[in-house]
Amino acid sequence: QVQLVESGGGLVQSGGSLRLSCTASGRTVSNNAMGWFRQAPGKEREFVGVISRNGGSTYYADSVKGRFTISRDNAKNTVYLQMNSLKPEDTAVYYCAASGPIIGTKYEYWGQGTQVTVSS
Repeated sequence: QVQLVESGGGLVQSGGSLRLSCTASGRTVSNNAMGWFRQAPGKEREFVGVISRNGGSTYYADSVKGRFTISRDNAKNTVYLQMNSLKPEDTAVYYCAASGPIIGTKYEYWGQGTQVTVSS
């Protein structure tokens, strides 16, 4: 069983930056692709981005491409989401999730989420 805990959320002004962390416990997630998702009030959860097991491949939603960067430190069992040039429409609860070893497989484990609020 894997437990995922997100941290680093908060309130930031438009144009600012935040770095979210997702730390896993229970077992290593070095064999899992890891994704980030978000859910804004009244909207469905949406995909933000994903990183491969070794960090060599990343994919992003068009809405965040060029502004957000996912990285991972398998020695720390942690995945990061660096968010730059934040916009009010980035306001949401952000979740990390662990899938199978290959990008595109089902996400099996989810964190509880961390709130990000971007003020205009």
